[in-house]
Amino acid sequence: MNDQVEEKEEKNVEEAAPTPSEGKREKRRHAAPPKKRTVSTDPELEERVVAVNRCAKVVKGGRRFSFSALIIVGDRKGNVGFGLGKAKEVPEAIRKATHEAQKSMIKVAIDKGTIPHEVIGHYDAGRIIFKPAAEGTGVKAAGPCRSILELAGIKDVLTKSLRGNNPHNVVKATFDALKQLRSIEQVAQARGKDPKTLRIK
Repeated sequence: MNDQVEEKEEKNVEEAAPTPSEGKREKRRHAAPPKKRTVSTDPELEERVVAVNRCAKVVKGGRRFSFSALIIVGDRKGNVGFGLGKAKEVPEAIRKATHEAQKSMIKVAIDKGTIPHEVIGHYDAGRIIFKPAAEGTGVKAAGPCRSILELAGIKDVLTKSLRGNNPHNVVKATFDALKQLRSIEQVAQARGKDPKTLRIK
């Protein structure tokens, strides 16, 4: 009789104890969902497609195509960014590039519609020089460089491509130059002086 009671108790204990797989399932149920990184879409932002490239991969059944898109995003108020997206379809590549561009936006120093001082930007084989221009000159640039300057809000500037015409290198060289720009207020703050006593050549 006692043996039967002990057997029943052991069975109850075994039924009450959760198996390892059940314990994992309970942890998964109570685990917090992963956070998704979202990008806010600002209606003021304007985007331009700089380049769309197609890549073909030869496989046993034929060729598989994939696309890459280079996008410029800006609000014409001193904020601009670029992004590169890759996907099997062109619209999806553009969407990825737009999100990447919105995440990598920078603030550009603008002085009365032009840049504060002369600067040279370079990246790999690309090398571009930028010079301030008088009011009414316009944006003297072409290709991706012009799109970046217009979306940044620069109205008057002189540019010259010294080397390279690859759109990826031109875009990165342009952003390298824009990151080097410093306004009079920024220079004065770094030196601890009054902005009125400084003049950028």
